[in-house]
Amino acid sequence: MGVIWGVPYLFIKIAVEGMSPASVVFFRCLLAAMLLLPIAIARGQLRALLPHWKALLAFTAVEIAVPWFLLSSAEQRLSSSLAGLLIAGVPLVAAILGWMTGGEKLGSRRLLGLGVGLAGVAALVGLDLTADDTWALVQMAVVVVGYAVGPFILNRNLAGVPGLPVMAVSLGLSALVWAPAGSTQLPATMPGTDVVVSVIVLAVLCTAIALVAFTALIAEVGPVRAPVITYVNPAVAVVLGILILDEPFTAGIALGFALVLAGSVLATQRSGKQPPSALPDQQGVGQGVQPAPVASSE
Repeated sequence: MGVIWGVPYLFIKIAVEGMSPASVVFFRCLLAAMLLLPIAIARGQLRALLPHWKALLAFTAVEIAVPWFLLSSAEQRLSSSLAGLLIAGVPLVAAILGWMTGGEKLGSRRLLGLGVGLAGVAALVGLDLTADDTWALVQMAVVVVGYAVGPFILNRNLAGVPGLPVMAVSLGLSALVWAPAGSTQLPATMPGTDVVVSVIVLAVLCTAIALVAFTALIAEVGPVRAPVITYVNPAVAVVLGILILDEPFTAGIALGFALVLAGSVLATQRSGKQPPSALPDQQGVGQGVQPAPVASSE
């Protein structure tokens, strides 16, 4: 998951150079939904979602529909590597949410981690962003919060629901939301091959496959530690941005990445025995995407 979700920043950057953010999100969600919905329908799993429609709508909004558009829009101004590094703040927000909801305790080590992580974000913002990038930074902040809240909704409100139909319907709903803007903002001419390939990779690998795997991960390790995959995401995003897009490796990226990574590790470490609400949801694994045992990492 850490590698797969380190890739999107590169492909989003390429895609928004030839299509509008709304069009990128629309086609990304549409193609992924076309892959997952038939499977959910064939398994007869959609009916199980009806009692949870409010939680499903909330998850769709905070994890997919809103943040994917804002991320695509922000990358029209920010480099893919910087966007990937800012997303590394998700575990910090998740740790705070875990404490606020009573599922996690914030000891001295975790508080230190939050402080170090925030210092890393400040380094990124202070050294690599200008006043003209303020709106893009606000967009990224909303994305970070959404990515942290989404796993909590899955774990606490949709834990007994199979993961695949949740993701399939969420993607379908997001495609419907962005269909009007996405279809009317298409470029006058056919986008280049690199743009088309980027959208396909985003839909198949970074969406359909990734979201199903992420559901199983949340069920196995819980919503606080599932976002720890963002330890790897920034490194992948930075390497790809530098090697493929010739993006600069700045002082802000070097310092910010080290501090955010160190802070996230400290802020999400276990501190003794956790309360039951913070333990992995074993029932979610058994009823989720695949009948894998709890110890499985697949």
